[in-house]
Amino acid sequence: MAVGFLYPGHSAEDDYPRLERLLAASGPPVRLPLVHTDIGEDAHRVDALLEMGSAARLADGARQLAGTGVRAVVWACTSASFVFGWAGAGEQVRELSRAAGLPASSTSFAFAHAVRALGVRRVAVAATYPRDVAERFVAFLAEAGVSVVGALSSGIVTAAEVGTWGRDEVLRLARGGDHPDAEAVLLPDTALHTAAWLDDLESALGKPVLTANQVTVWEGLRLIGAERSRSGLGALFAPVGAGDATGPR
Repeated sequence: MAVGFLYPGHSAEDDYPRLERLLAASGPPVRLPLVHTDIGEDAHRVDALLEMGSAARLADGARQLAGTGVRAVVWACTSASFVFGWAGAGEQVRELSRAAGLPASSTSFAFAHAVRALGVRRVAVAATYPRDVAERFVAFLAEAGVSVVGALSSGIVTAAEVGTWGRDEVLRLARGGDHPDAEAVLLPDTALHTAAWLDDLESALGKPVLTANQVTVWEGLRLIGAERSRSGLGALFAPVGAGDATGPR
């Protein structure tokens, strides 16, 4: 059983083999093969993100996944999906599905689905992005019916810089973005390493924390109907019997 991921550039891609090992430690193993897509310019800037998530770049990545035995594909990038808006991100996923000949989704929709699966309505966003990009994520969540009660923008322009952050920086980001009215905290950048610290994040904040690479893998398992009740992967993977969500594929 396998899910394929298209990951832009090189920043926190080592989260995926770590998540694969965590999955295997507490349930049926799932392969998570990953293809790096050409990002063009590494910049959390709207024009650069629109190009990064273009149909041509994703189709090329989808072709590289051919023959790997994957049953679904997920565009493992939040900013270069939500930047298109809800409708545009939906078309992006449909084009990816056509190119791959498989069910498809993206990290942005993974966040929307994960929030619904947890049964929460009010969230806080702790973003690495510049403010104008972070605001587009807040708008995307609003279209999914999710209320954002607080949003932190760190103003980091490049994924390369985000990828250098360690445990202390990630915990500081999450704490800084938390809000007393938030039922969960979202860390939306797939360039951010988080897989090793999911339990630490939730212990520090005392509430569910959803991180980009975590929800991306969860979304892939959802697409192929794989078991998602696992340990060491945060509240999202806890065996709580939460209902599934629906949305653009």
